[in-house]
Amino acid sequence: MTLRNTPETFGLVSRLMHWGIAGLVIAQLSLGLRIAEMQPGLANLPLYGLHKSLGLITLALVIARILWHRASPPPKPLGGGWQATAARITHGAIYALLLAIPFSGWAASSATGIDVMLFDRWVMPAIAPVSPLWEERGFTLHDLLTKALLALIFLHMAAALKRAMDGDGTLRRMVTGRARD
Repeated sequence: MTLRNTPETFGLVSRLMHWGIAGLVIAQLSLGLRIAEMQPGLANLPLYGLHKSLGLITLALVIARILWHRASPPPKPLGGGWQATAARITHGAIYALLLAIPFSGWAASSATGIDVMLFDRWVMPAIAPVSPLWEERGFTLHDLLTKALLALIFLHMAAALKRAMDGDGTLRRMVTGRARD
């Protein structure tokens, strides 16, 4: 088992980052949906802090994954044609959203005038001015981008399951590293 990607296989680092980010995104979507239903208050402040902290960790991992793929390029998709093109576009959009969503949340939170904290320990720099307009637009953008990500995740999962049912090895390669045993 290799840490780095090869032209045919996903290395352990890429697979761990993929599934780790996927787990964090699912947790964030669940937590974010719960928070959206709540009235902000002192009793639920820790949930907001947890959501922000996990968002910053997700952002850091996404940046690390992008850098890792520059150092250890992933293997080419199995198959080709329009499906490979669609997969490339979808992956690019998912990466863009995984960058834009945390930044929009960070900017909107900064605009509230309340410090953005990482696990109630480290204060993150404000990346937007304190402004009700920036706050409103930032959270609206955060919500819209999250809904777009959710749609792309469902598309990504459906395509992976279809390819698994077709037996092409794509999903197996992301789980085990290799398309075939």
